[in-house]
Amino acid sequence: MTTMRFDAGEIVTAMITPMDEDRKVDYKALEKLVEHLIATGTESILIAGTTGESPTLTHEEEVEIFKFVKKVANGRVKLILGAGSNCTETAVMATKNAKECGADAILSVVPYYNKPSQKGLIEHFSTIAKSTDLPILLYNIPGRTGITMKPETIATLAKMHKNIFAVKQSLADMDVITETRRLCPDDFIIYSGDDSLTLPMISVGAYGVISVASHIIGKEMHKMLDLYKSGNVKEATDMHLKLYPLFKKIFMAPNPVPVKECLSKMGIIKNFVRRPLVELDETERKELYEVLKEYV
Repeated sequence: MTTMRFDAGEIVTAMITPMDEDRKVDYKALEKLVEHLIATGTESILIAGTTGESPTLTHEEEVEIFKFVKKVANGRVKLILGAGSNCTETAVMATKNAKECGADAILSVVPYYNKPSQKGLIEHFSTIAKSTDLPILLYNIPGRTGITMKPETIATLAKMHKNIFAVKQSLADMDVITETRRLCPDDFIIYSGDDSLTLPMISVGAYGVISVASHIIGKEMHKMLDLYKSGNVKEATDMHLKLYPLFKKIFMAPNPVPVKECLSKMGIIKNFVRRPLVELDETERKELYEVLKEYV
């Protein structure tokens, strides 16, 4: 891939939202986290995605968090704001709010729960794309939305709308990734949406990863991608195998519960999640720490 419609970089971190004891946004910890991510190789920060506990953030909180991160980052990384909804009108409104806030791009998830057809997905995302000049990153995550956006649908949208620049693919079917790459324009980007699938997806045409593990091992993930793309496939594979236990363990419980536990252990945030999520118990923490100690 020689050109891109919008370059968010190879490592985009789907950032957690730090919480305090009252489960309010912890802005002091958030500043520390942003600095940590930038220092360890994050090229774009995704704010108010699923990892950021968007289902339990208010729209006002999302805007406040974005404005705070924008001030802290001060142009050092690009900022992507989660602006999706299962209501097209709401998604358009959220997209316009993202533009007003100064987002560099938005993430727009496949509508969840109401299960639209592929034709409905084209209508939904086309309406959003026509409402803005912001770059749009599609988010295909069947495990949370209940439906799969097919490669043909992604390709149709990529060809219809130049500002739809990429898709985050959170599914383990390499045939789907291959077909997406085969059908989409060369300047359209595919991101892995699962850390453990990053290297396999890169091998069939993905560009990078929208990562949770980069909260902890951002530099190592960059090295893995650099090795592969420079032709050192064996070394990249060895690094993938080394990182794999952590990739899997940070999803031992619903995301972002384990990664928040890791960041708390590293002294970056306090370990609180909003209900209905619950923190790990003592047995689970010990199991996670046993793996984490190999990396930090």
